[in-house]
Amino acid sequence: MLKELIISFQSYYKAHQFIRRHKLWKWIIIPGVLYAILFFAGFWFFLQSSNEAIHWFTTLLGIPRWLESMHSTWLNFFVLFDDLILRLVLLLFYFSLFKYLILIIGSPLFAYLSQRTEAIMTETEYRFSFRELAPEMGRGIALAVRNALWQTVYTFTLLLVSFIPLVGWITPLVAFIIECYYYGFSMLDHSCAHHQLTRAQSIDFIGERRGLAIGNGIVFYAMHLVLVLGWIVAPTYALVAAALSLYPVKQESL
Repeated sequence: MLKELIISFQSYYKAHQFIRRHKLWKWIIIPGVLYAILFFAGFWFFLQSSNEAIHWFTTLLGIPRWLESMHSTWLNFFVLFDDLILRLVLLLFYFSLFKYLILIIGSPLFAYLSQRTEAIMTETEYRFSFRELAPEMGRGIALAVRNALWQTVYTFTLLLVSFIPLVGWITPLVAFIIECYYYGFSMLDHSCAHHQLTRAQSIDFIGERRGLAIGNGIVFYAMHLVLVLGWIVAPTYALVAAALSLYPVKQESL
């Protein structure tokens, strides 16, 4: 897996060179600005709603009443720390929901850019065809819905585990790895589709090389630390990087 992570990390630098060399900026800037606006609006909504969500959840479990009856400083400390852990898991859950919304809305662009990238790498002439684009769009949407359902199950499980002292403290890390995996999964599947892999075959293929998916997702989210500019370029850089990262394993596997 370490080798696959390194390949994924390096592929982002190659993606930057690829985009610059082939002048793909217009396919990055326009959708990127839209993504950045939606990301900012969604993050603001999360900050406004997270306090109410946590208060409702903890009240439902009876935690505030239980703390008052125990009168324990240590218990209060653990609960406050768990509150922070819960907020981190909820933040990652927000990212996952926002991610799938973008994958569904942006499916036409992702499918088009993926096909164009593949054509450039294979040195073949690319001709736009909605008949060829539509199946990949549908596949991307179907995969996004499938992954969203699985990730929701995992996230709610982690939310419950996060209330367990000590054990629950690692849940943000686990949630982050899962989040990175599923985002990278969606990006890699576009390239798998070009190699005639069915959705089931793609799931098996990426599952055996999960380091490529996790690495792609890690750099994608790391780019969000660069305010505004990182938000704009992250989605399409991730898509191009995913296509480039498959090349080292393409000859032996695809």
